[in-house]
Amino acid sequence: QVQLVESGGGLVQAGGSLRLSCAASGRTFSSYAAGWFRQAPGKEREFVSAISWSSGITYYTDSVKGRFTISRDNAKSTVYLQLNSLKPEDTAVYYCAADPRPYSHYRRDYVYWGQGTQVTVSS
Repeated sequence: QVQLVESGGGLVQAGGSLRLSCAASGRTFSSYAAGWFRQAPGKEREFVSAISWSSGITYYTDSVKGRFTISRDNAKSTVYLQLNSLKPEDTAVYYCAADPRPYSHYRRDYVYWGQGTQVTVSS
């Protein structure tokens, strides 16, 4: 069993930055893939970024490439998402997720989910 707790969301102006953190419990987290998803009001939850257990593979949806960076520190059981050059369309609740596979970027593969953290970008 893995429990995930996100933090770091907030209100920021367009062009600003935030760093999201996802703290995991459970000794097996270091062998799991981790991902970030987001859900805007009235929209479905969508994939943002994923990272393999060893950090050897990272993947981003096209709309955030070059602006967001995913990373992880397995010693701290924490995954991060650095959000730069934020745009109003990035406004959403951001969710951290974990998948027992070494790597996946498909929402259907993610078993464990956090409660989410709100990111609001003002224009």
